[in-house]
Amino acid sequence: MNSGFPDAVATLTISHAPARVWAAITDPADIKQYFFGTEVVTDWQIGQPIVWRGEWQGKSFEDHGKVLEFEPLQRFSVTHYSPLTGLPDLPENYHTVTYAVEPTADGTTLTIRQSRNRSEGEAAESEKLWRMVLDNLNQYLARNN
Repeated sequence: MNSGFPDAVATLTISHAPARVWAAITDPADIKQYFFGTEVVTDWQIGQPIVWRGEWQGKSFEDHGKVLEFEPLQRFSVTHYSPLTGLPDLPENYHTVTYAVEPTADGTTLTIRQSRNRSEGEAAESEKLWRMVLDNLNQYLARNN
């Protein structure tokens, strides 16, 4: 279902091989290092749950969704619901987040796309957040080959 509002899209070319970038976006130990300390729990099997736990702006959270797509070294897609939105846990209140990995001459281009935004403002705020995540990931990989 298209919300009618723009997707939040953030893209960055990272000077690491696709396999390293893929590991960083799917390994919970790596994710915790650059994604604001978030703990991710999933087995990456299509149709299975994914949970994100942590603290955001001083509040504990436990977001959840399910794995929609998982193509190793290429892309994965998940649904995402956060109780912090204050909205009921209903399908129309879930985002879809897709990570796409593409090899380039300079390393790897990683694109994160969040769809099903509820407003242009939400899309803009989400885009800023995803850009921060990509910058944090890039810095993390630069320190931890």
